Amino acid sequence: MRKIFILMAFALASAVTYAGGYRVGVQGQRALAMGHTGVAVVNSAELGFFNPAGLVHLENQLTISAGVSAVFSEVAWQNSVTGETARTDNPAGTPFYFNASYKLNDNLAVGLSVYTPYGSTVKWEDDWAGSHLVNNIELQAIYIQPLVSYQIADFVSIGGGPIFVTGSVNFNRNLTRTLSDIEGNRSNVTIDASGVNEFGWSAGALFTPTEALKVGVNYRSEIIMNAEGGEADFENIPNTPLAPFQDTTFDAELPLPAELTVGLSYELNEKWLLAFDLNRTFWGVYESLDITFANGTVSSNPRAYEDSNTWRFGAQYAATEKLTLRAGYYLDESPVQPGYFAPETPRNDSMGFTGGLSLDVTSRLAIDASFAYIRFDEVDASYNHYFDENGQNIPFGGTYKSVAFIPGLGVTYKM
Repeated sequence: MRKIFILMAFALASAVTYAGGYRVGVQGQRALAMGHTGVAVVNSAELGFFNPAGLVHLENQLTISAGVSAVFSEVAWQNSVTGETARTDNPAGTPFYFNASYKLNDNLAVGLSVYTPYGSTVKWEDDWAGSHLVNNIELQAIYIQPLVSYQIADFVSIGGGPIFVTGSVNFNRNLTRTLSDIEGNRSNVTIDASGVNEFGWSAGALFTPTEALKVGVNYRSEIIMNAEGGEADFENIPNTPLAPFQDTTFDAELPLPAELTVGLSYELNEKWLLAFDLNRTFWGVYESLDITFANGTVSSNPRAYEDSNTWRFGAQYAATEKLTLRAGYYLDESPVQPGYFAPETPRNDSMGFTGGLSLDVTSRLAIDASFAYIRFDEVDASYNHYFDENGQNIPFGGTYKSVAFIPGLGVTYKM
């Protein structure tokens, strides 16, 4: 029984890893079209996420930016020895954002930002070779952040605010590689934790040494999600004393790492704007995940993540008075280390190619559109920390190839 609890703990740890390690940034259509740069770009209320220090620099008294994207992703796996294959059949994810900014005076602005940096579903084929590690994962996390932006001098402004996070996770996997009931249905467990709420904060600064050059920095704090009283539901358990599995509850701490982003933007002329961001995610905090079950069993699960960087480049071109075109590129480093690559987290280095546009429908309303094509490096890797029901360490590996396509649509309103 203790061994199966450890397997359950591993499942939950993997689900949390997926929430961060596989996150694709879609916190604004204008920013995403420019390679997800934004810490030093002042063009919409999307600054609420990227750098609230810039809100006070927006020209209009009221600015609202809202939108939604559709994330279409697929992962293919192949056994490097036997040639056996499997693919995911993921439904489209729909991350959204809402940002609003209101200028109280020339030096002070307030705002509100709501966004979903974590939230997707991974669903593998039925009875695939890695079903003892994962069948499917469903994740959701919503960030709600009130904001204040203040210009303390002609060349510098600051901003930030507290973050309220509410989230949930649902994870299903088979109990072992062979266990089934009398009718041949594979024994499985579903782990569910909902209504997990915590707080964090973010703060930023924006420097304007010249009219054309802006330099920004933004920090988002680490948030530890404390899941208490989560449910573990067992299905298709054989009627034998050798499989005494019963529904139970658990507590766990789920880490969401801190992030630091620095960047700059430069206006070449009235038509061209260039931007660069460097994002550092402090994944080193995710060394292991400790889980306590209702029967007192405590499990510690190694993850051994390392801090990683994302390099982002973007350009904006004002084609006409009403039409603005954008393009970008980013290189995203994986935090997953050799020996820790699990099918719950098919996460390797990736390149993002992005583009989009804004069309002014009226003087107050603009439509924003973007798309991103994410190509992940093909990798031959394994997870070497799975223990079966007999306590034997059985690595699971293969060749993974992933791809994602993300179209998005939003609006910007100014008054």
